[in-house]
Amino acid sequence: MSDETTLEENGRIIGTGFSEALSERYLAYALSTITSRSLPDVRDGLKPVHRRLLYAMRQLRLDPDQGFKKSARVVGDVMGKFHPHGDAAIYDAMVRLAQEFAMRYRLVDGQGNFGNIDGDNAAAMRYTEARMTTVAQLLLDGIDEDTVDFRSTYDGESEEPCLLPAGFPNLLANGAQGIAVGMATSIPPHNVNELADAALHLIKHPNASVDTLMQHVRGPDFPTGGVLVEPLDSIREAYSTGRGGFRVRARWSVEKEKGGSWQIAVSDIPYQVQKSRLIERMADMLQAKKLPFLADIRDESAEDLRIVLEPKSRRLEPDVVMESLFRLTDLETRVPLNLNVLDADGRPGVMNLREALNAWLAHRRVVLLRRSHFRLGKIEARLEVLEGYLVVYLNLDEVIAVIREADHPRDRLMDRFALTETQANAILDMRLRALRRLEEIALKTERDALIEEQEGLTTLVGDESLQWSKITREIREMKDIFQKSDPRRTDCGEAPEIDIDAAEILIEREPITVICSQKGWIRAMKGHQDTDTEFKYKEGDGPAFVMHAETTDKILLFAENGRFYTLAADKLPRGRGFGEPVSLMVDLPADVDIVRLLRADGSRLLVAASTGHGLIVPVEAALAQTRSGKQVLNIGGTARAVACCIVKGDMVATVGVNRKLLAFAIDEVPEMTRGKGVILQRFKDGGLADVTVYDSAVGLSWKAGGGRTRTESDMTPWTGKRAGAGKLPPTGFPRPAQFT
Repeated sequence: MSDETTLEENGRIIGTGFSEALSERYLAYALSTITSRSLPDVRDGLKPVHRRLLYAMRQLRLDPDQGFKKSARVVGDVMGKFHPHGDAAIYDAMVRLAQEFAMRYRLVDGQGNFGNIDGDNAAAMRYTEARMTTVAQLLLDGIDEDTVDFRSTYDGESEEPCLLPAGFPNLLANGAQGIAVGMATSIPPHNVNELADAALHLIKHPNASVDTLMQHVRGPDFPTGGVLVEPLDSIREAYSTGRGGFRVRARWSVEKEKGGSWQIAVSDIPYQVQKSRLIERMADMLQAKKLPFLADIRDESAEDLRIVLEPKSRRLEPDVVMESLFRLTDLETRVPLNLNVLDADGRPGVMNLREALNAWLAHRRVVLLRRSHFRLGKIEARLEVLEGYLVVYLNLDEVIAVIREADHPRDRLMDRFALTETQANAILDMRLRALRRLEEIALKTERDALIEEQEGLTTLVGDESLQWSKITREIREMKDIFQKSDPRRTDCGEAPEIDIDAAEILIEREPITVICSQKGWIRAMKGHQDTDTEFKYKEGDGPAFVMHAETTDKILLFAENGRFYTLAADKLPRGRGFGEPVSLMVDLPADVDIVRLLRADGSRLLVAASTGHGLIVPVEAALAQTRSGKQVLNIGGTARAVACCIVKGDMVATVGVNRKLLAFAIDEVPEMTRGKGVILQRFKDGGLADVTVYDSAVGLSWKAGGGRTRTESDMTPWTGKRAGAGKLPPTGFPRPAQFT
């Protein structure tokens, strides 16, 4: 294909580049999508299809106090007169305006099947009926009084409004979603009473801060309720920039049953989550054993939503169960905020909360001024006619004579009584019954009332403070409609800080004795056995570690490669056999020995390498989530990890292969999550043999021969600074040098 093409314009053929022609057309398409399809107007919060739907329903006189008409009739009028698109797209837009779970304040009052929260589609348009709601009336109020501009429809046969008067803050109250070319919008719904309070505050303080506005607007208010758990700082950031998101959770309660058992009843689910899809996914996860803390899920919904969750064990905490479900399922979702709208000039842009409300208020002022000027024009025209009528009553006989005898009575009346053409035509169109004396009194009363109204409107148009007072009254009148009948549906709360996995709680807590041999065979025996008992081992193997634990514990294994491996105590092989190799449970290399086995009890650990380097690490930082473990102590070359002890005390004691002993303060060793550490003790040869932590008030203890324990209470001769060489230990210190 050639990159040159031709265009015919006014009979002339013009050469142009293919890429240039394509760019021009795509740009026109993108602009049309942004301004005429996908993004709402900040002033009335509507897209063109919604605006045309409401205007067509007004023309059909589908007011809230009138009867319903077939949806097909409305869709047909919209498609034929205003919206040159398919009927399915128009009906889908109309259906959403009628869904109480999709719209915080419905604009269409639907009769028939308009879909449900399960995601079922609405019935065909020939089966459903519709009319406008009170909110739609507020949006349209004053549209016939020159409050907004009109434009020609796509076929040029009639006109449609470019905008609605919008006596209701629809953009923020109902929200909006849309995807255009290169941009999108996502605005969650809010409570109109809160928006009205914020707008009233902005009338007095147009530059009010977001913090001040948040005293009125606490956050989104979804039609499906739920609980907003987004932190205040995040909400403030979202409203300040126009971009952000809100975490919303299902509303739930605990129902106690006989025998101490309980179940959870979910009464609200997050906005735009389909109930049937939510339950289906949870059921699939339950079957796949990804929700081990649940025994059953039931949908008991009727008119009200009700999802029942049965726990697998009554020992579980409801808060823990729900916290896990919030993390794993759509019982918690994040609703985005992208306040990208068209401004008063039709330009797209992201606004913050204050700018959006101020734009609506500015539009209401324009509507008020245009409505006032329109009314002034009507009053002026009526007063002109009334003055002509009063001339008739003052000169009744002469006027009648002129009408009866003159060949051109209109011209004669205009000349004789100095009337305008409009007044003369009005007099000629009068009925005889209007010549009664009572009619003259009524006309004078009407004239006086109109003059008074005219003076008031003239004053209003010239005084900005009066205009804002009028708008304030209108907003308060609107608020009175919703204040009692429309409380906030979405509660504001905080997500509890729960780090416990509910699956762990399902484990029966039982005492066990963990036994690990020199060659890495590990097993667990029921109960807390005597650690001095001689347990059986495979031939050529012997004891290495024996410890008491619970089945709910995590067991930490520290190896010579400086890595920590994590074992679940309930997963250890049971029985009185020899157990299984640790290498089957974690990726422990065959040439690496185990240095220490201990419980993960939330304490701190001191680890050290043969080079004399060491550091303190929190147990939480040593826990590994995978079989490959977690590298904590960095070692290189031929060095290896040789010691790991629990930090319980204020002093550290180190001993080298050369039997040199050194003691120093624990504060000299840094706490790290990973690294090489610092030098604990220096050696000319041999390296570090062991390390321990002790309390200076008690003294240093070590195991002597015969199972005895010896304690040296005065450690002054061996106390120094970290990285010293140390001195020979007291008489009777073990050979080879070890503290345990």
